[in-house]
Amino acid sequence: MYLPVVGLEIHLQVKTNSKMFCRCASQYFESEPNTHVCPVCFGLPGALPVPNKEAFNKALKLAIALNCTINKETKFDRKNYFYPDLPKGYQISQYDQPIGENGFVEIEVMGDSRRIRIQRLHLEEDTAKSLHAENDDTLIDYNKSGVPLIEIVTYPDFESVEEVILFSKRLKQIVKYLDISDAEMQKGQMRFELNISVKPDSMPAGQLPDYKVEVKNIGSISVLEKVLNFEVQRQSELLDKAEKIKSQTRGLKGMSGETFFQRSKETADDYRYFPEPDIPPIHISDAQIQELANSIPELPHERKQRYMDVGLESEQADIFVDDRTKGDWFDELLKLDSQKELVKEAAKWVVGEISGRLEKLNKEIDQINLTQQDLLEIVQLLAQKKISGIGVKKLIEARLVEENNAKKSINDLVTELGLVQITDSSEVENFAKQAIEQNPKLVADFAKNPNVIKALVGQVMKLSQGKVNPRIAEEEIRKLLNN
Repeated sequence: MYLPVVGLEIHLQVKTNSKMFCRCASQYFESEPNTHVCPVCFGLPGALPVPNKEAFNKALKLAIALNCTINKETKFDRKNYFYPDLPKGYQISQYDQPIGENGFVEIEVMGDSRRIRIQRLHLEEDTAKSLHAENDDTLIDYNKSGVPLIEIVTYPDFESVEEVILFSKRLKQIVKYLDISDAEMQKGQMRFELNISVKPDSMPAGQLPDYKVEVKNIGSISVLEKVLNFEVQRQSELLDKAEKIKSQTRGLKGMSGETFFQRSKETADDYRYFPEPDIPPIHISDAQIQELANSIPELPHERKQRYMDVGLESEQADIFVDDRTKGDWFDELLKLDSQKELVKEAAKWVVGEISGRLEKLNKEIDQINLTQQDLLEIVQLLAQKKISGIGVKKLIEARLVEENNAKKSINDLVTELGLVQITDSSEVENFAKQAIEQNPKLVADFAKNPNVIKALVGQVMKLSQGKVNPRIAEEEIRKLLNN
């Protein structure tokens, strides 16, 4: 049996108005090709690069948030290679003095915390976009060339495909929380390069295979998962045949996850790094680090823990962490009432009924008439057994769908819609008798299958239009059937 050994390189386009080393607009998506270019983009004689301060500070802020050690003196370097998407013949990047090193990201796997180490975080410029025409010509759009790019390199700490996916999702959350990048993967703002090997499960922990396969330009987390599964299977089958796997770079066949050989893998020496002569070293002060550290908001893992501390399930917390609009809305509810039982019940309705209706309405939760106070009042009525679960759904629908109901109080809506729950045992008994009389087959099945009681309760709820307390209905049905 073989185990995957995985490291990731993540490229993030930084959210800025201009490119990394010039004043060209960085928002190039869907622009006319080659309209966001200048002499600096092309490295023309006499054109000098000037680092983008906002991009630098955002990279530094992300390095701090990822628990990196910050290099107080950092510099830019030239990474030399010839490729059509690199107009200068080199890329301005960082080599031996990146902004941040030796950080980590915490992920949760099967209820346990797992730490993925970050080897380095550095800043560079993006390359141009290659467009392959049907007649085998390749066209180049240089609008993307020079856009600020953060590269994050992990250690090969991943031990499963699941861990890679969890890490990728968590990193995307962090980046968006910090407003470093919009991380819209369909626009190429977040891309993955995968380094993967497999090793026999008998190989000692910490020992790595003598090769690694790189797969570049993976543009979605779902495709990343497919590539991982494909490469684990492909490499395992080769090793089963006693074939030697060489270090190589492989391309991606569309969105399928299948890969194909492109070239032997380069090493750092192949790039002939040397310091960028036109940009002096940059000194980072303690005050600058502290100022950026103080500006870091509550991060996703901290937010999740806060939700779980007030009683939410892990899956519910994840929804509020991932959907910040929904999470912010729920935070306002927590300010009104922090009683665990009410909070848990409110969360259940937000994640379920309310989210489902929002999807149908194509609205965000902050665009609806239902307020946090409304929801608290509704779940309080439910807890007091004054309304049923069906009544909750009708109240939510009334608030979300009917504009005229926006100014009515919850209590007025309960009365107007006739949602006051029937708790009088004699009234419930009458509904129970009707349900039994009208459903002889269910009654006959009850002797063989006690779970049939749920179907009979459902009939009582139908007859009472949801006004009967289901627990009392079940009690009355059992009394009648046992007689």
